[in-house]
Amino acid sequence: MRKIIPVLFGLGGFLLVAGLVCWLWAPGVVKKTPLDVSTTTHLSGQAQKLNTATGELESNPVNATSVTKTDSKASSDNVVVWTNSSCLVIDTDNPPDCVDGQDPRLISASTDVFATDRVSALAVNDSKYLPSDAVEHHGLVNKFPFDTEKKTYPYWEGTLGKAVDAKYSGTAKVKGAETYVFKVVTKDAPIDIAEGVKGTYTDETTIYVEPRTGAILNQTDDQQRFLDSGEKVLDLQLAFTSAQQQQSVDDSDSNLRLLSLVEWIVPVVGIVGGVICLGIAAFLLIAGRRRDTPTAEHREPAHV
Repeated sequence: MRKIIPVLFGLGGFLLVAGLVCWLWAPGVVKKTPLDVSTTTHLSGQAQKLNTATGELESNPVNATSVTKTDSKASSDNVVVWTNSSCLVIDTDNPPDCVDGQDPRLISASTDVFATDRVSALAVNDSKYLPSDAVEHHGLVNKFPFDTEKKTYPYWEGTLGKAVDAKYSGTAKVKGAETYVFKVVTKDAPIDIAEGVKGTYTDETTIYVEPRTGAILNQTDDQQRFLDSGEKVLDLQLAFTSAQQQQSVDDSDSNLRLLSLVEWIVPVVGIVGGVICLGIAAFLLIAGRRRDTPTAEHREPAHV
């Protein structure tokens, strides 16, 4: 029995410390954007694009692909650096995720480098993280913060080159996962349709966010572009593919399990289990000492 007491004290102390560490310190570590992210996001939809040869809008199915990676070497404990490449192609003859500029199926292609705060997810514009030719970003860029709130956030609008309001508009389920819904609305904003060609831009983006992790599980985009004459040159509707939504939900579920493990399971098991082990060890120690204490022998009084 005496041999088990030190074991219980050691186990109890270990569990108690582990539980307290997870409760007090670990959430601040796990609720930060990782430095080893590499994601490919697939969207599909329809696009009406002006055919300059005929002057008519032509409707085609389209695919969009966005590849986003972290640059761990350029990142720090507080800031994560991202690289992104996006491509929108007409879905004819089974195209790859992107095609070269000579391929008539290409609608648009772009690359981007930006940095965000690992906790707030807001853009960071600091030359020590970014190349000299990087475009200055503002607001949220590619995710929402951990513990997303039901409020309006500034959200980066790459076409306009500035942050606009992402307004909370309710909740919805994506493949069974509960999300907060945010809407980003732009109406008749002046842009360059092409080099030297002025026009306007109207867009409504709906973003479905898993609130505990800030992950975007689905996104829809309804976009139109017009020449100053009022002629429409692009009418685009895009959304995450069904497979992409499921993949996003699966990835979010894995991250939620990790958060639950660190925030609740380990602290509860550690603290409760540690207290129980220490309590049992203390009880056995006290009980053992009582047994070992000699008792005075009872004697009958002597008769004279």
